[in-house]
Amino acid sequence: MATAQLSLSELNNQIKAQLDDAFPALMWIRAEISEMNNNRTGHCYLELIEVNDTTKEVVARCRGTIWSYTFRMLKPYFETTTGQAFSEGLKVLIQAKVEFHPVYGLSLNIRDIDPSYTMGDMARKRREIIVQLEEEGVLNMNKELELPLVPQRIAIVSSPTAAGLQDFQNQLANNAYHIHFYTKLFPAIMQGKDAAGSIMMALEQIFRYEDFFDVVVIIRGGGAQIDLASFDHYELAYHITQLPIPVITGIGHDKDETAVDLVAHTKLKTPTAVAEFLVSGAAAFEQMLDELKERFATEVGERLQTEKQSLQTTLQNIKQTIRQMVSQEDNHFKLTSLKLERSVPSFLKSKQQQLQQHKYQIEKLGTGQLREEKHQLARKLDNLHFFIQRQFRIKRNQIKQSQQELKVSGKNNLKGQRNRLTHFEGQVRLVDPANVLKRGYSLTYKKGQLIKSVGRLNIGDELVTQLADGKITSKLTKK
Repeated sequence: MATAQLSLSELNNQIKAQLDDAFPALMWIRAEISEMNNNRTGHCYLELIEVNDTTKEVVARCRGTIWSYTFRMLKPYFETTTGQAFSEGLKVLIQAKVEFHPVYGLSLNIRDIDPSYTMGDMARKRREIIVQLEEEGVLNMNKELELPLVPQRIAIVSSPTAAGLQDFQNQLANNAYHIHFYTKLFPAIMQGKDAAGSIMMALEQIFRYEDFFDVVVIIRGGGAQIDLASFDHYELAYHITQLPIPVITGIGHDKDETAVDLVAHTKLKTPTAVAEFLVSGAAAFEQMLDELKERFATEVGERLQTEKQSLQTTLQNIKQTIRQMVSQEDNHFKLTSLKLERSVPSFLKSKQQQLQQHKYQIEKLGTGQLREEKHQLARKLDNLHFFIQRQFRIKRNQIKQSQQELKVSGKNNLKGQRNRLTHFEGQVRLVDPANVLKRGYSLTYKKGQLIKSVGRLNIGDELVTQLADGKITSKLTKK
């Protein structure tokens, strides 16, 4: 039995008729733009797909067409509303007419796009990135890094032609405080589908010099807001969380907060705001140093003045003591002399009385006895004279010796006080923080706290070591 036969064109025309009857009106369809081609005539040709959220497999595919007169209206409307470039990778809600051409097959003639659907998908995508980073425990890793007190070695990730790059560098170089900053540009594409990969490559280059740079700044100026979608990228955000250097962003405006902004150490509005942040931080540290210097100089001056007054008081006390001791010895000498002067006449009178008695006895005993008595008396008088002279010399020598000892004691005490002052001044110079650091010592801090014991340290801690001519940031690997 012969079967009915159809030509291919007849089959396609029947399919077209069936589809026209089945889908007579416009329909709203959810899809993802897989490929996009803008024709030179202004037409836009799309490859639309649907992907399984679990398996990530393509479960449907269809061509789409936006004719030039429609595309000229839809594209700016979509981009202005969403702040996102109309490009591949977007999930869209389109209004289209189902069409089937006998030669070109099935396609969707797109007449309208709902921007709110794409905006919701973009926000959902951003939330999913943040939730995933939170679940992995890395969302705040870069925020937890300690920002150096004076970040002066800056790695810049930006496009060499970015409008804000030159303003950023000029503001750093010509700051009012004359603070010097070292900057190194790591060029990257800052917009379009290749932006995330380009920025990640720049961050990997910076990672090789992690011990050199203080901070990384990601800046973008002069571009369209629709290009900010490049910064809602999971892998780029993850790269920033893993970077062991604080990241500062200046890529958007007040109402824009991308995933990159959320994971960065510090988020600022613009490149100019980043430069102002760095300059003001360095200026505040310099002002703190000036205040510490003034305070140290004041305290040392006050201490020196106090010690000087104490030394002067001690010298006055020594002089007063010496004068009192000399006065006491002088009074003692005078009193001794007075006692001698008073005792000699009494002694002579007593001897004269004895002499009279002896004379009387001699007269009685005779001339021989008298001569003997006179001779003994003369000897006694000589002994007495010698004794008196000897006593005067002893007392005079004692007084002179006392005076000499007082002078020596006073000089030694004065010399000791001067040596004490000199020793104290030397100690002040030794404890001067700047001199201590110059002798090879260093100060190590953890999160701004001075480390005095290894017991406070853990493997992986980031340490900042203060040397005489700068600071070193290190990570503890062994204890």
